[in-house]
Amino acid sequence: MKGDWKSRGFSTRAIHAGQQPDPTTGAVTVPIYATSTYVLDELGRHKGFEYARVQNPTRFALEANVAALEGGASGHAFASGMAAIATLMTLVRTGEHVVFSRNVYGGTYRFMTQVLSRYGVESSWVDSTDLANVRSALRPTTRLIYVETPTNPMMEVTDIAGAAELAHAHGALLAVDNTFMSPYFQRPLELGADVVVHSTTKFLNGHSDSIGGVLVARSAEQGEWFSFVQKSEGAIASPFDSFLILRGIKTLGVRMERHEANGRALAAHLASQPKVRKVFYPGLADHPGHAVQQRQASGFGALITFDLGDFAAAKRWLDRVEVMSLAESLGGVETLTSHPASMTHASVPPDKRAELGITDGLVRISAGIEDLADLLADVDQALAAV
Repeated sequence: MKGDWKSRGFSTRAIHAGQQPDPTTGAVTVPIYATSTYVLDELGRHKGFEYARVQNPTRFALEANVAALEGGASGHAFASGMAAIATLMTLVRTGEHVVFSRNVYGGTYRFMTQVLSRYGVESSWVDSTDLANVRSALRPTTRLIYVETPTNPMMEVTDIAGAAELAHAHGALLAVDNTFMSPYFQRPLELGADVVVHSTTKFLNGHSDSIGGVLVARSAEQGEWFSFVQKSEGAIASPFDSFLILRGIKTLGVRMERHEANGRALAAHLASQPKVRKVFYPGLADHPGHAVQQRQASGFGALITFDLGDFAAAKRWLDRVEVMSLAESLGGVETLTSHPASMTHASVPPDKRAELGITDGLVRISAGIEDLADLLADVDQALAAV
């Protein structure tokens, strides 16, 4: 049936789901509806669109597309990944409790500990690679378990199905930040999660030219609440950003294959270098989460973290790279490098970073889709300076 994409393959859905040809012109690409309001046919009668904070056809196409890729009831697009996370946290009331993976994006940690804590939302941070730790942290007031897997930047892997079982037995929800894997490699809703979070800035957009975030809800009830919060708080994805993210998603399948191929090769190469103390990448057979990742995902991704021993060595390497770019973010077609302790996780207190293993010698690579030979050569010429 034309327009019913549920039974189609991933890349077919990525290109077509939520993106019917424009009914007026037949345009194959969803237009950018740059309007703030819509004319009513008459008082009390409209075409389904009244005000652009609430409804926009370009954003609706993106939301339907991502929901189809993750297998959810509905998608909800926001102005940033943090706006999506902030909306997710409106599921939690004052006096209720959230259990987090101990190692999450620094902005998530900052939002919970410095913003939501002011409103009486309580949190615990545990090593969720061992679900016994999650179980021990549960309280009668626990409303939500929130995991990143793999985590940023330590690449710790959580058993999503096991975490979902724990959450539901306790009457709580499970939310999974799936930014690192994308729905191409990992679909948490199929494993029992209730909500999926993405920073669309990363692999979904894929071209480092848009900021955005998305929530995908398993149930219609959750989706209705997220829509209400979008309307009430207004941190929605703009029409232009929605267009850019949709454009990026069309090539998600082919990009993720190349991202991961480069990532696996870079991780293996780094692991063979005597100047590199340790490599954190779930695709390596000796990674503690390798078996779980292999079971719950179809790939290992493009993020690699490695330890050069100290800040001076990390700085020399980062300052020396030529093909790779030293910059915040990840998931773009270009390979990006970063220093987690002073960049993505600078807002995490030093003692907390030490507890997590985020030392001053850590470097993170987001493998792009350049020619692998050039990336390997860049690694080696930078290592020569260490």
